[in-house]
Amino acid sequence: MAAAGLDPTLTTAALAALEAALNRALALDPAGQRHLAGLAGRTFAIECTSPVVHVYLQPGAERTRLLGYYDGPVTTRVRGSASDFAELAGASDPAATLINGNLVLQGDSAPLIELQGIIGRLDLDWEAPLVNVLGDVAGHQLAQFLRAGFSAGTAASSSLLRQLEEFIHEEARLTPPRLEVEDFYGDVQALQQRVERLQSRLERLRKRIRSAGQ
Repeated sequence: MAAAGLDPTLTTAALAALEAALNRALALDPAGQRHLAGLAGRTFAIECTSPVVHVYLQPGAERTRLLGYYDGPVTTRVRGSASDFAELAGASDPAATLINGNLVLQGDSAPLIELQGIIGRLDLDWEAPLVNVLGDVAGHQLAQFLRAGFSAGTAASSSLLRQLEEFIHEEARLTPPRLEVEDFYGDVQALQQRVERLQSRLERLRKRIRSAGQ
């Protein structure tokens, strides 16, 4: 849906212009294009509640799409007001802003973090395509909103994960250090493999016993 007071036709045209700019930037970054192709089939929603603007990004092997309307399943959704996204975009500590702010994340966060990393590395001018269609004020606001949702969260995501990990390990003491967890999972996997080999040997032994009894 378009923002209140914006012509839906203009919003669609603005997103089409930004989509073209995004795909041009990807064409100059083959590695980024390959990584983004790995997210094909997923849909990411950035939803502003006030004013109401919904934008959906769909990565593809050949082309990435930006839509103003989509009614299918969404992989990851980020929702908040324009001021919430603006606060994230301009935050000196994005992780703290995410923790203490009003933005809501729904769905799988891992693909979103990967998407943000890819787009965040692109040399993409978010404002120019939108300002050319919507004008300075609306174009700047929409660019700020999308930049915060699709790219500015890269550092925030990494910092947030790091801070949460430090809190859990050092403050709450709820989980062991990562290396201990990895060693534990390695031991479990090795044990599982030994159990599977033992089960296979037992099955062969049963077959031999049944064959001998016939």
